[in-house]
Amino acid sequence: MIYARMYSVRRAVSVATFVVALILLTGTPAKVREITREEAIPKSEAEFKAANPDVVQLPRPGKTGPLSVEEAISRRRSVRKFGDASVLLSEVSQLLWAAQGITGEDGVKRAAPSAGAKYPMEIFVVAGKVDDLAPGVYRYVPKTHSLEVVRRGDLRSELCDEALSQEWVEEAALDIVITGVYSRTMEKYGDRGIRYVHMEVGAVAENIYLQAEALGLGTTFVGAFSDDGVKKILRINAEPLGIMPVGVLQQ
Repeated sequence: MIYARMYSVRRAVSVATFVVALILLTGTPAKVREITREEAIPKSEAEFKAANPDVVQLPRPGKTGPLSVEEAISRRRSVRKFGDASVLLSEVSQLLWAAQGITGEDGVKRAAPSAGAKYPMEIFVVAGKVDDLAPGVYRYVPKTHSLEVVRRGDLRSELCDEALSQEWVEEAALDIVITGVYSRTMEKYGDRGIRYVHMEVGAVAENIYLQAEALGLGTTFVGAFSDDGVKKILRINAEPLGIMPVGVLQQ
């Protein structure tokens, strides 16, 4: 009886050792890898791209700029005509940081205020003419200041169709789409949370407006579009709340 127990224990230890060794040899499958902390990002850009083919690490955003807040507010205008030049990836990085970037030392607080710090916003980029960024649909990940690939290919024309054919949506170098997950805020505030989410959209949009002005870019806020059509393009269940075409100014 004692011998049988000892044999069972030895067998269990052997199986466990084999499983651990197998994991160490094969590693975690790439398709289930998730970057959840900034510390998990390899220092080498080449290493990061190799380990995460569907993730684009954005350049580090700057904390100072050529314009004061007062100057940016004074100059801010809605722009619907854009030049043909591409937007820089560093400029996209700055715009997304202004929209939802992490600004608190606690790794939680963001550039735009949020009721109860519930952060219901999900920001997407429909890219067409961005240097060092392939055309496609991307989701912004604030915690790692990176972009996750949602779809590949230039979908600005399709987005334009869903936005009642407002041509600046297609002519812009990229479109920033602001979406909201109502349940995140409603879990604390109930139905009134929907109102708070809509307030937050305004704060995010104004940050994008002012950052675009500081970068010498143009943008506008588009609120007329097919909700279902935009959801289909972005492949989301969240509510689309605004589209902001961004491009270089016409000369």
